[in-house]
Amino acid sequence: MSTDVVMPQMGESIAEGTIVRWLRKVGDEIDRDEPLFEISTDKVDAEIPSPAAGILIAIKVQEGETVPINSVVAVIGESDDVASAAPPAEAAPATPAPPAAPAPPAPSSLAAADPSAAGAVERVRSSPLVRRLAREHGVDLSQVTGSGSGGRVTKQDILAHIDRRPAKVSPAPPGTDAPRPRVAPVASVDAAPGVSAEGTAPTFEAGQSSVAVPMTVMRQRIAEHMVASRRTSAHVHSIFEVDFSRVQQLRKAHGARYDRSGAKLTLMPFIAKAVIDALRAMPIVNTSVDGDRVVYKRDINLGVAVALESGLIVPVVKNADEKNLLGLSRAIADLAGRARARQLVPADVQDGTFTITNPGGLGAVFGLPIINQPQVAILGVGSLEKRPVVVNDAIAIRSIAYLTLGFDHRLIDGVVADQFMGHVKRGLEQFEESIV
Repeated sequence: MSTDVVMPQMGESIAEGTIVRWLRKVGDEIDRDEPLFEISTDKVDAEIPSPAAGILIAIKVQEGETVPINSVVAVIGESDDVASAAPPAEAAPATPAPPAAPAPPAPSSLAAADPSAAGAVERVRSSPLVRRLAREHGVDLSQVTGSGSGGRVTKQDILAHIDRRPAKVSPAPPGTDAPRPRVAPVASVDAAPGVSAEGTAPTFEAGQSSVAVPMTVMRQRIAEHMVASRRTSAHVHSIFEVDFSRVQQLRKAHGARYDRSGAKLTLMPFIAKAVIDALRAMPIVNTSVDGDRVVYKRDINLGVAVALESGLIVPVVKNADEKNLLGLSRAIADLAGRARARQLVPADVQDGTFTITNPGGLGAVFGLPIINQPQVAILGVGSLEKRPVVVNDAIAIRSIAYLTLGFDHRLIDGVVADQFMGHVKRGLEQFEESIV
């Protein structure tokens, strides 16, 4: 019996992946969980293990090709299957591959213009997003110096290369200034939909007031996921003001000790710990809905949103309730670091039961996050600011932030949501030093 090997999904907004390198060739024996191939997506690079033991009897997607998630890329079988699988495997390359994207008029592909250039591009380590930018701007990736791991060309590298090229002289509309600088991708901090941080502004010809360009596949996937979540869950939001002064005192008192342990004592581990305790007390929030059934989750797997240049990814701290504050701090920092270095593996972004997102990282006072399906709640963390508040009938300066719970009203009533947030608020405002 044969087993199909599919392109894995490396996050909710990931719609496609590129085969970077096959680690085995047709006819090779392979064990279950042994690395089979390397993939690259707009957010994550990873080695993908074999889902079964056997013989690699067919490779259906070649190195450098980009395919949608869940596409069959290879087949694992037994020795008797090799001969029967050989003809289709040989015939596959003859089938014309569909274009990478239905783009508007753009510079012709390097592959069509120059076979040697195409070979050079194939050899350059880069993500689908980078290759799309190269196609749109007519850039030979072999001429771009990569600053990423292993010489990988990053989005910053190619955008810097484009900026350094001599500008083309063309008539401009009256009053047109120099090209606008790109705006920092602030929209990627929150899980809510917004303008993508991908790509650059299109070129406007003389007399044009607007230009229509197709969405990237990733942006289509994000749009589908956000709209589907809105349609699936009855979204309601509850906002609580939380005094973080106690947490700030503990960070100041114990931060140096954590630094010596190789873990930075940020706000996030404290928030994660308060959320975990609240989920223990109110397990209905650590569930999902399956038709007319409520699915309770034994484990608390905490997703922590990480902003990347190309969007947002939510790596998951597995069994977060089994970790102390130091363990949470290390786990969150490790996942965030590997996410930014594109070193996550599929298991790192799967099986989350509750998500925390931090729109306050770039100054948002609060946000109204969209639930990460199939979960039933998400916590948004606003910016931490010193504000005057009344304490024991006197004005005091306290470190205040707004926390927003987005919850699914199909399952969670307002009173339950507010009780949950009350647990989180008390946990943070009365954080026990012994936990630190």
